[in-house]
Amino acid sequence: MTDIKSLSFEAALSELENIVSKLERGDAPLEESIDIYERGARLKKHCEGKLKAAQLKVDKIVLAPNGDIKTEPLDNDG
Repeated sequence: MTDIKSLSFEAALSELENIVSKLERGDAPLEESIDIYERGARLKKHCEGKLKAAQLKVDKIVLAPNGDIKTEPLDNDG
């Protein structure tokens, strides 16, 4: 299995979706279900970390009174 830390957000999300589908269908024996559930939990944490990192990179563009354009950190309050 691929190391989770090396996965892109999209690859991790895709694998997580496959795990959820497999668990919902009940296609795996109990031991395998436990193993893939644990991997799914690690994939979820990885995806959340990637989203948080992306959010921190998002800037909003602000037009200053003098017409200059600058960036500020994203304000989550709206």
